[in-house]
Amino acid sequence: MNALSDQILSELRHLLSEMSDGGSVGPSVYDTARALQFHGNVTGRQDAYAWLIAQQQADGGWGSADFPLFRHAPTWAALLALQRADPIPGAADAVQAATRFLERQPDPYAQAVPEDAPIGAELILPQLCGEAESLLGVTFPRHPALLPLRQACLVKLGAVATLPSGHPLLHSWEAWGMSPTTAYPDDDGSIGISPAATAAWRAHAVTRGSTPQVGRADAYLQAASRATRSGIEGVVPNVWPINVFEPCWSLYTLHLAGLFAHPALAHAVRVIVAQVEARLGERGLGPASHFAADADDTAVALCVLRLAGRDPTVDVLRHFQIGELFVTFPGERNASVSTNIHALQALRLLGKPATGTRAYVEANRNPHGLWDNEKWHVSWLYPTSHAVAALAQGKPQWRDKRALAALLQAQRDDGGWGAGRASTFEETAYALFALHVMDGSEEPTERRRIAQAVARAVEWMLARHAAHALPQTPLWIGKELYCPTRVVRVAELAGLWLAIHWGQRVPAERAGAAL
Repeated sequence: MNALSDQILSELRHLLSEMSDGGSVGPSVYDTARALQFHGNVTGRQDAYAWLIAQQQADGGWGSADFPLFRHAPTWAALLALQRADPIPGAADAVQAATRFLERQPDPYAQAVPEDAPIGAELILPQLCGEAESLLGVTFPRHPALLPLRQACLVKLGAVATLPSGHPLLHSWEAWGMSPTTAYPDDDGSIGISPAATAAWRAHAVTRGSTPQVGRADAYLQAASRATRSGIEGVVPNVWPINVFEPCWSLYTLHLAGLFAHPALAHAVRVIVAQVEARLGERGLGPASHFAADADDTAVALCVLRLAGRDPTVDVLRHFQIGELFVTFPGERNASVSTNIHALQALRLLGKPATGTRAYVEANRNPHGLWDNEKWHVSWLYPTSHAVAALAQGKPQWRDKRALAALLQAQRDDGGWGAGRASTFEETAYALFALHVMDGSEEPTERRRIAQAVARAVEWMLARHAAHALPQTPLWIGKELYCPTRVVRVAELAGLWLAIHWGQRVPAERAGAAL
């Protein structure tokens, strides 16, 4: 296993060294379709249209059938883009299949709004539904539970002449913006770090006459397209850049695997830590340098800095505290469990009291002792692995028999874990991070069961591991499900490294490491 271990460390080092380009994010059906619709020149984007058609599922919709809540936005967006693309082979058939799919879909917003609804659903879905009905004359699910939320948001937006650069609502500008004067590109040329919003803004700006900002928006969209690594002009990601989120989550993941202080990664980690420290302002950090600060990115950044031996102030996190809880963004519809999990770990690492936050995290579990009501990731394995790490922070003997039993029970026959119909490398890594925290029991039966689960997971992972492979499964919640490629790849590699070193004692990491 030495050769494999060296290869994993080498690839991790390479991934960390690349994280100065704005980030790597897989291609988005929704944003690509919206960008194509706003672009106007069908013949100049034939490859992108062909890519869009190729993503359609056999049932006529776009997105994974495992997670139906996240299929409406990409399917409507693709339908609207393709209904005006007659010269493109297969476009007409794709529109007919998509129409049939949407007509027979149950409405997930008929009575209430699910806790894990896609980002901007209250603005985006009614807008898409209205556009599709007016163009095709077909009645689709109307999402009545979203309508009062959309109206309230539009009233609030109507009272503001121009939103400040980086405001969270700019991320969905394509669903409400009517004039380019309500927003201006940030220093990267984006509207709300969103290719769809930027493409919509650019189209409005062009109709008002050429401006220097249009050129900056074009440059942004080209850079965002390159970030997908698809090689197809016009295929864009769901969000970009992510030059804070990507490095912070990657280093946090290394910590979960016991790799944060590994000598082979020390230089790359040190460079990123210095960048995070320089970017952290008095209001905290957001997912990108020019986007609004939020509690989630701020909390993970504080964890990373403390693990590196820095002593950041907790005051930047307090901006997002309401009572004992932390809101990701002020004014959000519902609290995020994982944001409070990360806030709990940051507070514990910094030696601050967190009784109320801990109580909230512990209370937000299902009857099996797992966390499955998360708004930023579709898999229960993501918040569960992070919650276990946060609750165990500073408590070496901590373990939860109920969660352990549920994790072991959830392992599939093939040896992996997954919230959908198949195991994924990413989710299997999360399961191993959680099991690693709870390993070390003095009960021989418990330790044997964990060892057996890890052995099966190793076999599954080794059969699927390939050096420098790009993750393909979108599990992160945006306007649709998306994949932050490097973040996921770091998790996959860290999980595999942990699994093959399970029987060895990895040097314990502690706050105060000399990085």
